[in-house]
Amino acid sequence: MSAQTYLAYDYPLLSAFWTMLWLFLWIMWLVLLFRVIVDIFRDDSMGGWAKAGWLALCIVVPFLGVLVYVIARGKGMGQREISQARDQQKAFESYIRQTAQGAPAGTSSVDELARLSEMKSRGDISDEEFRRAKALVLSDAGPAQRPTAVPTTHGR
Repeated sequence: MSAQTYLAYDYPLLSAFWTMLWLFLWIMWLVLLFRVIVDIFRDDSMGGWAKAGWLALCIVVPFLGVLVYVIARGKGMGQREISQARDQQKAFESYIRQTAQGAPAGTSSVDELARLSEMKSRGDISDEEFRRAKALVLSDAGPAQRPTAVPTTHGR
């Protein structure tokens, strides 16, 4: 056995520290590179050629391209990210409001009648409850006056 083996105590603590530091910096740079690439595609104010130029710069000369992009457009990166987060929050809140109301905002009378018919065929509501709910749907009652769920009377 002429091959030299290295054990854990053969690797000095300072070398382990430097290795971890370089690994951390390399991972951070990769995260920054991907954030820059995502921001290039997210920016609606840039044209196609500008996006292609920035992307080519970031791919051909990655360290310099990312550094120049962050210096030149770094403030806009933050603003675009904040506006996207706000848009996502608004969409989420709209979805929650829509779901909390019981039915989607675009539900028509036909959809409600189909849902009632399905409930009747499953036996969830009686014929009398179906007739009352159908009358409510077919009347010109607004969504606030319509019940979101039809109560059952036979213990289901």
